[in-house]
Amino acid sequence: MTGKLSRREFLGAASGATAAAVMVPGMSHSIEAPAVHIRQSSKNVAVASGNGLRAVAKAGELMAQGVDTLDAAIEGVKIQELDPNDMSVGYGGLPNEHGVVQLDASCMHGPTKRAGAVGALEGIKTPSVVAKYVLLYTNHIMLVGEGAKKFALSYGFKEEDLMTEQSRERWLRWRANRGERDDWINVERDEQMVPRPTGTINCNVVNSSGDISSVTTTSGLAWKIPGRVGDSPIIGAGQYTDNDVGAAGSTGRGESNIMVCGAFLTVEGMRRGLSPTDAALETLRRVVAASEPRLLDERGQPTFGLSFYAVSKAGEFGAATIRPSRYAVFDGVEASHQDTAYLYERDA
Repeated sequence: MTGKLSRREFLGAASGATAAAVMVPGMSHSIEAPAVHIRQSSKNVAVASGNGLRAVAKAGELMAQGVDTLDAAIEGVKIQELDPNDMSVGYGGLPNEHGVVQLDASCMHGPTKRAGAVGALEGIKTPSVVAKYVLLYTNHIMLVGEGAKKFALSYGFKEEDLMTEQSRERWLRWRANRGERDDWINVERDEQMVPRPTGTINCNVVNSSGDISSVTTTSGLAWKIPGRVGDSPIIGAGQYTDNDVGAAGSTGRGESNIMVCGAFLTVEGMRRGLSPTDAALETLRRVVAASEPRLLDERGQPTFGLSFYAVSKAGEFGAATIRPSRYAVFDGVEASHQDTAYLYERDA
């Protein structure tokens, strides 16, 4: 059950989506969509969040073999979705406050201008693939909850318990320690525990033909209210692709990203001529400006984390975070970690 995107499917879909002008009733002329002409990449490039080193290496390898950009990106992020030791994505992801793992994912395919997403999906290890199936086989973009699960099962996905012993132990410790006056006995905290673990993997790719795709997948905010959906499955927030310009995506506090449509805004920055890094930095500045006072410290700096990763049609890449971090890149030759640009230094 690979569900690979065939050349016939892609060419057929693309042929029906080539028009860049829209006719409006009552007007005698067409309205051209905003566009910018950017030289296309001469190499295969992939950029991802810091946990995506294996993802970008896999995506680069597959694109070199001629695999479509969306399939390459999804095969990359699946490595983390299936890794029980990555408790921010897929199998082994940290659950909601009721102890249920709910997964979100979205993807976009630049050449065909199509997208797919799932939210609050339970029992399926690879939500990125389910999101691709929504893109391929439906006239919808997003399926959520029980409907998303039934859709996945109808295509042969296997329902499984997504909790591992490690993630279950983390949840049990959180539940025991979450209140001083409840009926749960406080237990010794795991030294690895942080107040609200977050995590995601985003991967954006461009091949040597200049075709672009993006995907983001996550188990979301740990201990979240059941049904909470963050930015990852939101087209234009968790990730966004424009095959004329580039792609971008994010990890971190999803609610803050949703408020500015951060992935879309980053791609629009590149459309205006900004480099991927500068476009990501500009989006972060918008996030800070749009943040409620309760989310800022006494210096006006965010108390949360948020990162953006971007690649242009020309194969340029970059990333920016609120505070120093690292991200993963396949630059056409090898995969490596690189330092992000950032807004603020870390506190000493």
